[in-house]
Amino acid sequence: MILVFKKSLPYLLIVFTILASTNCSNNRDYTKSSRATGWSAFGRQDGSHKNRKIQVKEQETGPGLVFIEGGTFTMGRVQDDPMGDWNNTPNQQHVQSFYMDETEVTNLMYLEYLDWLKKVFPPEEKNFKKIYEGALPDTLVWRSRLGYNEVMTNQYLRHPAFAEYPVVGVSWIQAVEFSKWRTDRVNELILEEEGFIKENTRYNSTPNSVFTTETYLKAPTLTYGGNDSITGGSQRSQKIAQRGDSTQIFARRKDGLLLPSYRLPTEAEWEYAALGLVGVRDKNTYRGRKKYPWNGQYTRSKSRKNRGDQLANFKQSDGDYGGIAGWSDDGADVTAQVKSYKPNDYGLYDMAGNVAEWVADVYRPIVDDDYNDFNYFRGNIYTKNAIDENGNVKVTTPETMEYDTLPNGKIVARKYPGELVTVPVDKQETHLRLNFSKSDNRNYRDGDKLSLRYNPAFSDVDSEGNERRMYNSPVFNLEVAQNGSVNPEYDRSSQRRTLINDEVRVYKGGSWKDRDYWLDPAQRRYLPQYMATNYIGFRCAMSRVGSKFKKKNKRATH
Repeated sequence: MILVFKKSLPYLLIVFTILASTNCSNNRDYTKSSRATGWSAFGRQDGSHKNRKIQVKEQETGPGLVFIEGGTFTMGRVQDDPMGDWNNTPNQQHVQSFYMDETEVTNLMYLEYLDWLKKVFPPEEKNFKKIYEGALPDTLVWRSRLGYNEVMTNQYLRHPAFAEYPVVGVSWIQAVEFSKWRTDRVNELILEEEGFIKENTRYNSTPNSVFTTETYLKAPTLTYGGNDSITGGSQRSQKIAQRGDSTQIFARRKDGLLLPSYRLPTEAEWEYAALGLVGVRDKNTYRGRKKYPWNGQYTRSKSRKNRGDQLANFKQSDGDYGGIAGWSDDGADVTAQVKSYKPNDYGLYDMAGNVAEWVADVYRPIVDDDYNDFNYFRGNIYTKNAIDENGNVKVTTPETMEYDTLPNGKIVARKYPGELVTVPVDKQETHLRLNFSKSDNRNYRDGDKLSLRYNPAFSDVDSEGNERRMYNSPVFNLEVAQNGSVNPEYDRSSQRRTLINDEVRVYKGGSWKDRDYWLDPAQRRYLPQYMATNYIGFRCAMSRVGSKFKKKNKRATH
């Protein structure tokens, strides 16, 4: 037997060598060669590519955000309907993982936005006056015809005592513009820290040199008004020049450096995050139902330390906004400082009480889960970049800024210098598509035949030339004089049957001014997107890119 083994040993060594070499070929280093072709993953290996490596990394969490792991839940399951709206039907939805602000946007955060606008677009200059004015919160929302609240009108936004209180008096439109501004400022700092732009560039913006994320990604040479000394003078560009490489490098989406947009959460996202069902999860099931963001069916604490205290800031009864002196059981008369109450199981503060919050959705009395039950959202308007006669994208300049006069007479900027000009998608993009057939999808499947899908048999206007609309809401016309003054005209028609249209947005959650039944995350209300109140604020969200998890969940083994 020993003799046979010795004779076969050379053959075993040959077989082992073949297997080892085969195994090595199967473990090829794909950071250097493509798994699709076997070629270099970056094409030819010249000076501009030889030092680059594939980096597979997780999305960074943006400033102020917490991670919300997505999942399925029953949306719209309310336990009370005191208003008799019947605008909620329980339906099963699935929400993709995302990020959400830990707290509501505060006065201090919003003042950063206002200070930046004032510095970059000085309101004393005629061309920019409406930019700053259009972004200012409406402080007059605190006034009441039979109440004295002048101290709130004059002090709430700017006094340092209210710095960490949620900003109010902002319309849905203003909240969206703040979110866009926040996206650009966060990404601008990332580029500076990574050496793609010159140091301290963010402090030297001018109307003709403003950074926007989408312009940088789609037309980087037009960023900062085409000033290549900002990008060309960066640390990375200088190192490339020292190597004798004339290639201008910019950060790209594939680098994974820039964050997705800050935005308003969808209604489904907000409700899912507010419920915090992860706190009652047992493996792949929920151990019961939740009426509020906290566990239990009551608004008062059961813990020994603060037993009897309210778990949120809301109106407890007629004329009672915070208890009696010496025993204020919710700690506030109107709004409260953020983080005054315990967070829910996702780590989110004030998802019930304090202020109600704008969400992204256009309001309709129904949630059409028959059509979609994944990342549900009503409000899509699809656009594309405008192209000039030379085939280049168009960028907004101080001379081509766009303003919009709202139905309440307020003028706001809708396109800022440095932003890409966009136009609605046309028939070329929608031709033979199954997923969308027009640019504006806000009123899709409202219930009328026109909204289900485009049909040539139906006209968009009636026999008298009036626009056919499912919801016959008032139409307010404004006359803007040459001197800029606005003359409002009210719709006095007696044929109007509803206030619902494509410009009313959902707001969620109870506020300091609401009774406890509005604290239920499933409750939903609406307001025109251009209006503001002293009890509606907002917080931002951000989509999750990549894995569903931040940490791989441990599954039970059987």
